[in-house]
Amino acid sequence: MSVFKNLSRRVRQPFHARYAFRRLQEYHAAPRSLAEVVDWAMHFGGGGWMRVKTLQLPSEITRLAEAVAAIKPRIILEIGTASGGTALIWAALASERVISCDLIDMSRQRPLFSRFPPPGSSCRVILLSGNSHDPSFRERVAGELAGYQVDFLFIDGDHTEAGVTADYEDYRGFVRPGGLIAFHDILENQPLPTNQVYHLWKRLKQRAPTEEFVTEGNQSGFGIGLLHVPEQGAPTVAGVPE
Repeated sequence: MSVFKNLSRRVRQPFHARYAFRRLQEYHAAPRSLAEVVDWAMHFGGGGWMRVKTLQLPSEITRLAEAVAAIKPRIILEIGTASGGTALIWAALASERVISCDLIDMSRQRPLFSRFPPPGSSCRVILLSGNSHDPSFRERVAGELAGYQVDFLFIDGDHTEAGVTADYEDYRGFVRPGGLIAFHDILENQPLPTNQVYHLWKRLKQRAPTEEFVTEGNQSGFGIGLLHVPEQGAPTVAGVPE
């Protein structure tokens, strides 16, 4: 981020924060259906560090949210917070905790994102900043879980083949048998050469029950893959050739 852009964000931060908290108050003013929660995640708006948005296709993220809601999750872990849109959705579904991890410092967003759970919910949103590939960061996640397993893991961080594979291998063991693991941008046709999730997804489909949520078969980018974790645990793919 340029010095000028960073300075501009700092100056505008109080205004962006007021707008974001006002929007959150509107969101919490009435009970929301799952469809409404997804719509809010996509159109919450805001600016600077206080912008909330999910970069998903509506039909794909809705189908994923429905699948996650069906297992009545207690704990959700996501790798890749970005603008917090998916965290808003997970906070409406988890009964206990949402642990959201990102490479960037999220201290400015924490006061807003921590208030994502709806009124009356016992869910807590925990933001962890750091490199998910760092063993010490994995230990921080383990510390937050305190021996408990997660019901759903959403991997939407490093999209390179090596990066997404590392995140899967490092965090799959935290997911309970019968739980779910999802990946974003699974389609082979991607607008960015660094979006390489397809290569991991192709291997995983051979090793566990999966579903794909894709709006159009010939679309460029997007696509969500959902892996149903077997009773013996999520399968390894490390060292498996194409």
